[in-house]
Amino acid sequence: MKLTVPLLKGTLVQRRQRFLVDVKLEDESIVTAHTPNTGAMAQCAVAGYPVLLSRSDNPWRQYQFTLEKIQVGDHWVDINPLRANRIVEEALHLNRIGELAGLQARPEFSYGESRIDFLLEGERKKILMEVKSVTLLDEQGAACFPDAVTLRGQKHLRELRKALQSGYRCVAFFLVQRDEACAFRPADHIDPEYGRLLREAVAAGVEILSYKTNTTEEETVLAESLPVILDQTQPEAAETAPAPPDTVQESLPNQEDSSSTNGVKQ
Repeated sequence: MKLTVPLLKGTLVQRRQRFLVDVKLEDESIVTAHTPNTGAMAQCAVAGYPVLLSRSDNPWRQYQFTLEKIQVGDHWVDINPLRANRIVEEALHLNRIGELAGLQARPEFSYGESRIDFLLEGERKKILMEVKSVTLLDEQGAACFPDAVTLRGQKHLRELRKALQSGYRCVAFFLVQRDEACAFRPADHIDPEYGRLLREAVAAGVEILSYKTNTTEEETVLAESLPVILDQTQPEAAETAPAPPDTVQESLPNQEDSSSTNGVKQ
């Protein structure tokens, strides 16, 4: 999937708060950008890492810039979770997900008390699928989810398990945004309840699919599938991220924090 707007290059200065980052652009100016990824991003949101920003001309937005991608070592990581569904939807239309080939996708399907990412239909099949974007790796190179406790993710697993009883086939799809990943596993050391619920859901019949992406500055596309590991003997996530090319240290002007999740003026 190619972004339809040009991206601006910069260097991450700091993550100001959950929804905001400060970035030094190529002209040495420092801007504050909205980040749609509210997870920990411990291995990605590191001062000194190269980043790519999009810019909006919407005059009602409080922050013009949005953080889109971060370079971790030699690899670009697409950190925008709002794009994950579109990447998967594009792959479904192109039949790049063999386990789900030939199915028609209906996004944002209401079921129970949740809005499930996709209803897939075809040949008397009805499949509910929830997509999660993954940016964390453990010490052995396996992708892990979540990177912070996720009550919303726990709720989705309960809804998928419940939907099995109504005759749906249900899939938890983990889109790994680290193209160096070798496998996928739940991050029990971060959210043990999510790991427990995931294993219970699998035992009840929920399927797990995990695919990684190939990400460049210009596009993010679905690549190959990853093996799923559900044993609980996993190592913890790597504590040290790759060293940035040049550590950025700037004295920043004080700016009022915003609790807005969409970067739009209230």
